[in-house]
Amino acid sequence: MKFIVSSSYLLKQLQQISGVINANTVLPILEDFLFEIEKNKLSVTATDLETVMKVHLDIEAKDSGKVCIPAKILLDSLKNLPEQPLTFNIDKNFAVEITSDNGKYKVMGENPDNFPKEPAADESSSFTMTSAQLLNAINKTVFAVSTDDLRPAMTGVFFELDKKSISFVATDAHRLVKLTYSNVSCPEKSFFIVPKKPLNLLKSSLPDNEDELTISYNSNHLFVKHGGTDLVCRLIDARFPDYKVVIPADNPYKMTVNRSSFQNALRRVSVFSNKSTNQVALSISGSELQLSSQDVDFSFEGNERMACQYDGEDLQIAFNAKFLIEMLSGADSDEINMELSTATKAGIIKPVEEADGEKLLMLVMPLMLNN
Repeated sequence: MKFIVSSSYLLKQLQQISGVINANTVLPILEDFLFEIEKNKLSVTATDLETVMKVHLDIEAKDSGKVCIPAKILLDSLKNLPEQPLTFNIDKNFAVEITSDNGKYKVMGENPDNFPKEPAADESSSFTMTSAQLLNAINKTVFAVSTDDLRPAMTGVFFELDKKSISFVATDAHRLVKLTYSNVSCPEKSFFIVPKKPLNLLKSSLPDNEDELTISYNSNHLFVKHGGTDLVCRLIDARFPDYKVVIPADNPYKMTVNRSSFQNALRRVSVFSNKSTNQVALSISGSELQLSSQDVDFSFEGNERMACQYDGEDLQIAFNAKFLIEMLSGADSDEINMELSTATKAGIIKPVEEADGEKLLMLVMPLMLNN
């Protein structure tokens, strides 16, 4: 079996899917890419048993066949080769010989029959959205996903489908992010939880454009197709917490503040905060917001004041600055609204301006004030 492919084109496609492969795998074959050749098409697959990612490439080939090639050595060699056509020769014992303009390289492949089969999209429902929409949803929610394996339901993003909308929700019990699109129609009311790893893989492989994606799902798996790239992942089999009960129905005090000024002030003041809590206290009165932090152990202290528009009683409330900084990065508008009520109730952050058909709500739990 023999095929010819451009070195840089092959490297670019393999890098898209190489993130699937874990460093310490249970089965040695999971360290390989599965190459499948049919006429002038090459499909390359990578899997870790939970997530499968596949790319389709145009190549020159006369025959069909399959082989598994160790991923690390193949990527390392391609990274060091200048752009040129490479010829791959595979013999019946799965030995792979790669010929470049100046050299020959040999690597021992493995029997493709031992490579895990990918899940079939049986009894699946599907809907479409643009690549930019899915990318935006991942960027705005994935940072708030929990890393606590004892609460598996929170270690992924909750997809909540409706006939006229779709919502993406992520929470780690300290903060919650919900993004809703009212311009995406789904086949039925449904919901499922997608793990963090495949979402991060999509984040690095999807283009930020209006390309249409087909997203299908059944009771166990999610399938995403974009151009020549396919991703399949196992869904998290757990019940997502009822997040609606933690969103306060009425937060009467409203503060409007410039997003980047607030974010930069938090960055500066949090340098002096306690490293385990990252606590920054906000004191709001009239049109002034005061930020203060301290680390008693080291006698560190930081204070800053800035202008804001505030409608409500004077309030002092403390938050984890790291959480606030990450959440403010998710709001695209120049100004944000912060809705508050008391020092012990969750604060809600919303962008002042939003794109059509898009609604973002972010909630952050307060910390106990160190008086």
